Amino acid sequence: MADSGLQLRTRVNADNTLTLWLEDTPVPKPGPDEVLVQVEAAPINPSDLALLFGPADMSTARVSGTPERPVVTADIPARAMAIVQARVDQALPAGNEGAGRVIEAGSSAAAQALLGKTVGVFGGEMFGQYRCVSAQACLVLNDDTSAEEGASCFVNPMTALGMVETLHLEQHGALVHTAAASNLGQMLNRLCIADGIPLVNIVRKEEQEALLRSQDAKYVVNSEAADFQQQLLAALDATDATLAFDAIGGGKLGSTILSSMEAIAARKMTEYNRYGSNTFKQLYIYGALDLGPTVLSRNFGFSWNIGGWLLPLFLQKVGMQKAGAMRARVAAEIKTTFASHYTSKVSLAEALSLEAIAAYNRRATGEKYLVLPQA
Repeated sequence: MADSGLQLRTRVNADNTLTLWLEDTPVPKPGPDEVLVQVEAAPINPSDLALLFGPADMSTARVSGTPERPVVTADIPARAMAIVQARVDQALPAGNEGAGRVIEAGSSAAAQALLGKTVGVFGGEMFGQYRCVSAQACLVLNDDTSAEEGASCFVNPMTALGMVETLHLEQHGALVHTAAASNLGQMLNRLCIADGIPLVNIVRKEEQEALLRSQDAKYVVNSEAADFQQQLLAALDATDATLAFDAIGGGKLGSTILSSMEAIAARKMTEYNRYGSNTFKQLYIYGALDLGPTVLSRNFGFSWNIGGWLLPLFLQKVGMQKAGAMRARVAAEIKTTFASHYTSKVSLAEALSLEAIAAYNRRATGEKYLVLPQA
């Protein structure tokens, strides 16, 4: 086994720049309850981009170094430096999740049981060739599941399951999801079909609408269509959805969803109430595809709530037993319900090419890059 391995690092510099590079790091030795994973595949998720790029203007990115060891530098607007002052001069590893083979294990029974297994890992620092983690942080993949197939076994699958579990916990009957043609959105559509949960999918393009309909989505509405409001009202009337998960964040879409839910609830009221309907409506913002302000037009009564939703906080809330059951379902259905599809596969060095950075930093719905650290 090698003594060192490559790790992608990101650093904010005091001169208002960001640097990305590959660094040789010693291969760690696992402790008693730890395992050493040779990372074979790691997806680039939207949640990785904040750490990778921070507030840097990636349109200013330039590359130096060599093709095998590229160094990317980009400018950070002076006004944004205050946001990342705490990480100045820190060389930080990145990559929320990935998969690979356990090549060394600590002395505990739990660690030894994983030796030679292909596992999924959610623990950060996965854009590297080796990762030492707690045995409890690993999801053992089925023998016929490859590392590439299991690389995205945590963030999107557990988020989709978390949304459905939230629906049950908060006693809603149906839900709404924006950016619904994403890998996560397609996953959620398959999950809701399997579990018999009405789902309203909101997309932004005709081809995204066609994609979801080809996957048997029943309710798909296009936010860019001239009759979007009518489409949305019809879908909400058919489903009585009162829970929404918004990946956009900024703009007026969340407000439009709440006001449309209220309009449907008001239609079904048997007597007038000047405060609006008593139907409770919940909007969770879990993404930030639009970094602008969230704009609310207060025309959805008084029975509503808006909050943030984050997978780690949800898992803390439901506890280890529920999280374990969710993980077991992901492992069993990783090739079906929770399958991921990738736009491109790149090596660590290729992930730092300007072409690749421009592509995955677009955060385009349905596009996803997979890093192959051993390539």
